[in-house]
Order: sequence, then C-alpha cells, then structure tokens
Amino acid sequence: MLLVVGRIGRAHGVLGEATVEVRTDLPDERFYVGAQLTTDPAHHGPLTVETARGHNGVLLLKFTQVKDRTQVEKLRDVLLLADVDVDEELEDEDEFHVQQLLGAQVITVDGQRVGTLTDVINLPGQDLLAVEGKNGEVLIPFVLEIVPGVDVINKIITIDPPSGLLNLGMGDGDAEV
Repeated sequence: MLLVVGRIGRAHGVLGEATVEVRTDLPDERFYVGAQLTTDPAHHGPLTVETARGHNGVLLLKFTQVKDRTQVEKLRDVLLLADVDVDEELEDEDEFHVQQLLGAQVITVDGQRVGTLTDVINLPGQDLLAVEGKNGEVLIPFVLEIVPGVDVINKIITIDPPSGLLNLGMGDGDAEV
C-alpha cells in the first residue's frame, strides 16, 4: 500500500535540499539514502533520497533528481509516498496508518452519523480528524477522550464529542456539522 510519509516544504540553501514535513512514525526507515519515493502528483517523481539530515528539528532531504534551489521550489507541497506492507508492519491491533482510515464513517457513541473522514491533520499538539458532513467540514481532536473507537476493518470511527463540539440534529439521522 502506498502511504504518505512526508510533504516537501521550502528549499534550504542553494544546493537543492528541501525541508520535509514528516508524516510517519518511522522516518529513519522511510528516508534513508537510496530510498525511492513515489510522489503525488506523480509527474514529479519518483524521487531518490541522496542525503538525509536533521537541522534544528527539521528533516532536510536532497534528491538525486534535484540539482538546485529552483527545482526544490517547484516541488513545494508535493507529497512523498512509500510502498509499505501494512499487515507486516503493524504489530498491535490498535495500530493503523492514517490512509487506512480515510473514507471511514464517523459516528457518535449513540449511533448518530457525523460524516466521512476526509483527512487527518497533523499538528504539533495533537492530530485533528477532518470530517465532511452534510453541512460542511468539522475538525475533531484525535484524542482518546473524544475518539474512543477506531474500527479499521469496517472503517468506522466512533466519537464521544463534548458538549458544543458538534451541533447534532435529529433530521435524517445525520449529525449536523
């Protein structure tokens, strides 16, 4: 399965290094010298890691196909994907990859449908679930107190929202978000 493991940011220096927003728990296994990464959009890749180093808490990558700062700037916001065997990698049944959750139905503990998971936003403090409902998008903190259940196999995420997080309607069975 192709999983998003990073997003190319701004150029660093003039020699073609790029800052990378890491979206994996295993950066050493994804961004090693020689690793070949697929890109989204696909016409930018594949890219091969030439060098990888940390700088002030930021991952810097140089790709063999990129020679200078100008080329890096053209790759800004390109997603980096790695081919991962999800079944082999995950040891605990409570572990999952974000891409396995996309498209999951989000429901409350009392069974009201909130919407469909469209993204997981990685923030320094916590992740947020971006859920598209009939009245638009709502962001839900991805913490155990609010998200007590994640069923990867059936693609169902159960939430227990605190008062005020959602404006739940009783209309057609969908929660109003």
